[in-house]
Amino acid sequence: MNSFPHQLIYQQNGSPNGPVSPVHSPTHTPSPPTTSPGQTSPLSYPVSHGVPAIYSGGNMLFSFQSKLQPKMQSPLNHAFAPHSLLNSGPPGQSLMQQPNITVPQTHTLPVTNTPHWQSQLNYYAICRNSNSPHHHARQAAAAARNSNLGNPGSSAIAITDPNNPNKPPLNGVLSKKEKEVNGEKQDQPFQQWMTIDLGGMGLKNISKELFQYDFLTTLYINHNNLTYISPEISKLRNLTLLDISGNKLSVIPPELGMLTSLRELLLFDNLLVNIPFELGTLYQLETLGLEGNVGLNDAIKSILQKDGTASVIQFLRDNCQVPPRPIERDWIMLENEAGGDRDTFTLLCYNILCEKYATTQLYGYTPLWALDWDYRKELIVSEVLSYNADIVCLQEVDTSQYDEYFKDTFHNHGGYDSVYWPKSRAKTMADWEKKSVDGCATFYKSSKYQLIDKQLIEFNQVALQRPDFKKTDDMFNRVITKDNIAVITLLENKETLSRVIVVNCHIHWDPTYADVKLVQVAMLMDELDKLAQKWCTNNSPYNYTSPQKISTIICGDFNSTPDSGVYEFLTRGIIRQDHDDFGDHRYGTYTSEGLSHKLSLKSAYSNIEELPFTNFTPSFTGVIDYIWYSTNTLSVTGLLGGIDKEYLTKMVGFPNAHFPSDHVVILAEFRVKPPQPIPQQPQFGLSSNGLQRRFNGSQLGSRR
Repeated sequence: MNSFPHQLIYQQNGSPNGPVSPVHSPTHTPSPPTTSPGQTSPLSYPVSHGVPAIYSGGNMLFSFQSKLQPKMQSPLNHAFAPHSLLNSGPPGQSLMQQPNITVPQTHTLPVTNTPHWQSQLNYYAICRNSNSPHHHARQAAAAARNSNLGNPGSSAIAITDPNNPNKPPLNGVLSKKEKEVNGEKQDQPFQQWMTIDLGGMGLKNISKELFQYDFLTTLYINHNNLTYISPEISKLRNLTLLDISGNKLSVIPPELGMLTSLRELLLFDNLLVNIPFELGTLYQLETLGLEGNVGLNDAIKSILQKDGTASVIQFLRDNCQVPPRPIERDWIMLENEAGGDRDTFTLLCYNILCEKYATTQLYGYTPLWALDWDYRKELIVSEVLSYNADIVCLQEVDTSQYDEYFKDTFHNHGGYDSVYWPKSRAKTMADWEKKSVDGCATFYKSSKYQLIDKQLIEFNQVALQRPDFKKTDDMFNRVITKDNIAVITLLENKETLSRVIVVNCHIHWDPTYADVKLVQVAMLMDELDKLAQKWCTNNSPYNYTSPQKISTIICGDFNSTPDSGVYEFLTRGIIRQDHDDFGDHRYGTYTSEGLSHKLSLKSAYSNIEELPFTNFTPSFTGVIDYIWYSTNTLSVTGLLGGIDKEYLTKMVGFPNAHFPSDHVVILAEFRVKPPQPIPQQPQFGLSSNGLQRRFNGSQLGSRR
């Protein structure tokens, strides 16, 4: 890792706290503005208070002189076509009209002495007293020397929060990080400093090179002569404290709203009049410092005085203009053939984020109107129906919404019949309580398929029935307490009589329970094999005499990334008994003999490469939803591509005005491979006319 030579910098123990949110590209902003933007307002965001520092002496880092000229953006189109079920118009307006917000200007502001404003004034006083060069680093060094803190063999010195000296340093001061490998502790390289203090140096410009240090958690560029902050500051996604006080800024870039880890944003003593509404995404912000901006909009200042930072952020978030719609997702053809096939079908998989999980605590970056269930459910239906898939597998569908809305809506507007089961805990609840329990729903075109059989797999019940699990504490403490399920349906094509097993599952979410995820999927494959044995028949042109001959789809929210044991198990068909995901836990034969299954499975998207993500939030962005298929009976002919990259550079996460869930739709088109001849009745020279391919344009709505 590069470091600044002979600099006053801060140092932190180890790499950034926890997994870093996926790196989003910074949003675009016009060149340094000469006037304040039309629609702006204060900003707030989460912040970490105490930060350790290192004093190395010597030359100071002040050679930041260049100005950046960001590119302009072009408007984008919508991600999916509107459905007749919804009114036309942009998202956020089809169901509810977003108000045009005009912040009133007043000339007098009553003096208030609320706790929020007193805290603001306290911060303001401290900030004004930190105008000397490298004030924070020097203060930390002096405090460390006086208290005999720090490692005698290192120049690193811990720095604490000046507003809370008793709080332990965030950045720590260790010369090495230890990692246990095969029972032995070994040194592991790590980033030693995470904070830079460029305060009080009279700087007029900041070089873009500073923004390459995306590991920074704290940045002081206060008390300089800055008139412009580059939008590229949005690259510093790990910042928890940003101090730009005491400069000459009349505007700040809307791209600051991409810094969703911020907890303190200090803008004291500038020339700000308005604050960008885009800063409403700073849902973790605890302190927004605005005092000393003489011309600041009185309405914003009034909110800050009376109700504090959180209310300012909420105001900005809920009144921010709806961004341009993204362009339509590409359809990727894998088999470039003219014509179609009567035994081709499309399958859509989607975790829709049920109403009770969509809270402001978890999705504080989403406007309240866009998080509202009445808005989101219409957008969900619109998006799903626009793809016109033959089979639709949804997760996180709560019981009342399925019974009262989705079941009839999809039947009336899409011609779907359906199968639904809630999670296991619904069995223990009263009727009024179980309505809020979510589950898995499988919809299928009634004109194309008939339901032959269906089955619910409750993982905790399966675990109880396994004799090898009964003597393990881990089974009782970790597996049985989880109520995840899988819904399995056997469908038959009414025209060709080909059959397909569709598994729709939702695996446990907690990343600290990798063992439970692997056990749940292992039990799923065991139960699926038993069902397939029962569904075998030779009374079919497809000769279903063994489970491996029945076309099989396994899809859903697996809450497992491509480097997980779950992905490895489904792909390879085998897992060793000592796999890392099991940890030290014991699960009968699974951890004594290993796991195996008999199907030849492949993730549909691995034919090109997995999407950049299927789940998009500030704290996590990655692939956890999949469509697996049996490669000996099915081939993938097409896939729905990812979200437009340009659009994503301006988003901190989903849901938002255009995407109603934190997950995205995944969609694949499959072709059933021709049936193999039945061995007992070989028919040499059999004409293939009965299997000629015919294209039905209604099979895939996104092709039109």
